[in-house]
Amino acid sequence: MKPGIHPAYGPVVFRDTASGVAFLTRSTMTSDKTVEWEDGATYPLVEVETSSASHPFYTGTARVLDTAGRVERFERRYGAR
Repeated sequence: MKPGIHPAYGPVVFRDTASGVAFLTRSTMTSDKTVEWEDGATYPLVEVETSSASHPFYTGTARVLDTAGRVERFERRYGAR
């Protein structure tokens, strides 16, 4: 990689505002907010609205849409081709 053109890549804490879960990972994101992590070090804090801890697909609370019923209702209203 060319030196001097890439953003800094380092440890960052992401906190899910919906569930309150936080996790430490590496990223190029930066933030003015900081948080003291479990290891005693201070890291930048990035707050996100949705993560795997609160997203319905990952938590198992996702609703399955009845697409077959919608298609049949559409065909009843407007006729099948």
